[in-house]
Amino acid sequence: MNYLDNAATSYPKPPEVIAAVTSFLTTVGVGTGRGSHSQALAANRVVYGARERVASLFHIRDSSRVIFTHSATESLNMAVSGLLRPGDHVVTSSMEHNSLARPLYRAAQQGVTVTKVSCDRDGFLHLRDLAAAFRPETRLVALSHCSNVTGVIQPVAEIGALARSRGIMFLLDGAQSAGCLPMNVGELSVDLLAAPGHKGLLGPQGTGFLYMAPGLELEPLLVGGTGGSSSDPDQPLSSPERYESGTLNTPGIAGLAAGVDLLLREGVDHIRLHEQFLTGRLLEGLRLIPGVTVHGPADPGKRVGVVSLNVADRDPSEIGFRLDQEFAITVRVGIHCAPDAHRTIGTYPHGTIRVSPGHTTTPADIDAFLHALRIIAKR
Repeated sequence: MNYLDNAATSYPKPPEVIAAVTSFLTTVGVGTGRGSHSQALAANRVVYGARERVASLFHIRDSSRVIFTHSATESLNMAVSGLLRPGDHVVTSSMEHNSLARPLYRAAQQGVTVTKVSCDRDGFLHLRDLAAAFRPETRLVALSHCSNVTGVIQPVAEIGALARSRGIMFLLDGAQSAGCLPMNVGELSVDLLAAPGHKGLLGPQGTGFLYMAPGLELEPLLVGGTGGSSSDPDQPLSSPERYESGTLNTPGIAGLAAGVDLLLREGVDHIRLHEQFLTGRLLEGLRLIPGVTVHGPADPGKRVGVVSLNVADRDPSEIGFRLDQEFAITVRVGIHCAPDAHRTIGTYPHGTIRVSPGHTTTPADIDAFLHALRIIAKR
């Protein structure tokens, strides 16, 4: 199988990740914070170590500000529902995934005003348009770092600096950037960073995190058992316990730690160069296939490894099916849980064929895809 759907989930998982999950289940196997015996303490050490590794990767000074969740979606819900109140104003863009767009839609139904700034046909958000949307009551800017449809990289350092200069908080959806682009939360002026564990961080599904800047407190999304302060009827105030009710996915977090370890060893800069090279090779090859339209920036340096395309007068679903059945090539087709993004680039309602190389993709994999698409496009 030639797997080119890493924007959905990275695959194959590194052997270190699989080994870490297996080792935890076979040698520890219990939840963190649920006892003082040796196995519970071992689980605590695994989770603490994972928190430290995530903090190191994103240059977070205090690892207690890293909250483990089961997905970027949960992290974004935690940020939006925990921060915004009726009367607040939030600015977002027309390129957002439903994992952010839907929590904002719910917030709007509850009295929060949401302004959606239109992006250009590549999916790029212009600073002047963002600034024009600010109001005196604007409390939050909430955006994806990179589009899961066009791969465009937004100017988040400039956006963060602009928001901070106006006293506005900045929530960044790092679903397509975490592990794929070097990220420093301080340099990006990020107050809240949401990311999944199963994409660029190379961990298992069912893992993710939310970073909260020092001094920022949210209303918890869930309340309940935290493993400590058990006699208090109210939720504990300290982070991360305040935000991690229920039993954590400790085997998954062990795997996530192994994935982050690999990124720290190899360097995200190195991975970025690899995926940028593959994306450039893909874009160049697609330009030579008659009838193919590529969406998003032509410069691979302005996007992550996400490329959306269409073949003239052909349904994306047909192309994806044939790639899978005839060539064992895995891609994503449709609107990718981002309908507004497709409205922005003009591909709604049928969507696109999305190709997303990853950590283990080779130039030969890209060439095999291009060869298969040439054959399918001719028929």
